[in-house]
Amino acid sequence: MEEGNKKTLSDKELTIGDVFTPLRWALFAIEQMEIFEKWMQGASVFDPTMGEGNLLEALVVRGMQRGYAIHDLPIDRLFGNELNTRYYRQALTKFQDIYGLDMRSNFSNEDILRLKSRPFDIVFGNPPWKNFVDLPETYRESLKVYFHMYELAGDTRQLLLGGSRVDIAALIIRVAIKNFLRPGGEAIVFIPLSLLLNDGASRSFRTYRIEDINYAPKRVFDFNDELAFEGVATRYGLVHFVRDEEAVFPIPYTRTEQGQWLNFSARPAFRTTDPLTVLAPDEQPDWHQLKPIRLPPSARPRQGINTGGANALFMFDQLEQVDNQLVRVSNRTQQDVLLPAAYMYPLITSGNFGSAPAAAKRWILLPYDQTGKPLLWEKIVAAPALHNYLLSHEQALRGRRGAMLNAQLKRGFWWALLGVGSYNFSPYKVVWEAYGRTNFRPQIFEGHWQANQSLQAYIPLKTLAAANRVQAQLSDKRIEHYLRSMKMEGTMNWAQPGRIGQLIEYDSEVDA
Repeated sequence: MEEGNKKTLSDKELTIGDVFTPLRWALFAIEQMEIFEKWMQGASVFDPTMGEGNLLEALVVRGMQRGYAIHDLPIDRLFGNELNTRYYRQALTKFQDIYGLDMRSNFSNEDILRLKSRPFDIVFGNPPWKNFVDLPETYRESLKVYFHMYELAGDTRQLLLGGSRVDIAALIIRVAIKNFLRPGGEAIVFIPLSLLLNDGASRSFRTYRIEDINYAPKRVFDFNDELAFEGVATRYGLVHFVRDEEAVFPIPYTRTEQGQWLNFSARPAFRTTDPLTVLAPDEQPDWHQLKPIRLPPSARPRQGINTGGANALFMFDQLEQVDNQLVRVSNRTQQDVLLPAAYMYPLITSGNFGSAPAAAKRWILLPYDQTGKPLLWEKIVAAPALHNYLLSHEQALRGRRGAMLNAQLKRGFWWALLGVGSYNFSPYKVVWEAYGRTNFRPQIFEGHWQANQSLQAYIPLKTLAAANRVQAQLSDKRIEHYLRSMKMEGTMNWAQPGRIGQLIEYDSEVDA
């Protein structure tokens, strides 16, 4: 998708998160949710981000498949809106050329955020799938007020931090429900399932409430291993919401597995705003009986170190001790680099998980002091090998992007990384593989081993006794069952810190 940085909110050339719905899956949604029958019985249908009009066209196609003539269909109750002028015109042309229908009075070309409110019976849509942080810069700036208005972010700081990962689909759905659904109306939408299954930024969407308006999820179709949208790696599904009803769980959850649709039930893990857990229809969650893992706030779960896209400058595959002060390190792009031994740390890899940690196979450069703060420039200058190395890559390090990283760069710490604090230098860590796994196997690492980006997560601890206690509690099989119930095994969201954080009770009096 091509996007310029100078686009504005009203720019009709914007293309944001375009994922057009294939006819097959539009017809699937119509069939499963009985949209055609409701339309024929008098319901109005509105697609707030219609693209080329595929979803609305599918209703006409279904009518023709059932033997209706075009003039017998209630076309006057079919409505759509599209921001992008080119797609809007293509939708008009398609309906005119193929079906002889003039839809100019039914289709609008406007940003749904600015479109005048009007109630419909059914919202049937496939909103853009794109995180706030990945939107064009000027459009993103214009959207901030709407994320606040529709209660998806409390303030600008939240959008810069975890809230930056909230999907614009969440905003469009809430706008559609509040402004374009009559009381008791239905929203039937294709969405990224992160809105229902992921922790963090999506939690605000799962209040299932906008001001005084409730909206209840009624059913989910999880496409899982069905490639409904070509080239899309995001987990996605079809979800049915009803306005002015409170969420009641469990709800039906249907999921494809090896070409078959299987029935499950879904409910939040603990609180209403928690990610949904997915179980067999007659299965009950067993993790509710778990005793909370009690920890001080300083021991909250953490993700591994993130270099901000500069792995080749900080991570090394070979390390040789030169003397008491220096080591020689190498990787594919950096060969025989001399660096101070004091700032090189073993980096955990998948091969380090076993009965006991194996010897280090990778290392990471951390130009930090033991308090978790970036080294001051004077201290870097006092270590000539480090000083020369960082200076030789200053331009690349300054060129890194990201809201959190930018904060460090603006303060002058262009050698900083993400995910580094005093917790990195705890003498013990209980570490688990948080990405792409199907089993949960927490393991104790002693010394200053470092976790690698989102591949691993950990709890930092000060004593071996605390590490043994936490590792034993985390090894309870019910925790793996809890993780598996979210149907995220094998993905990047398998066991990220937020998921384990649901099982922890924080108490500053507890020994870490």
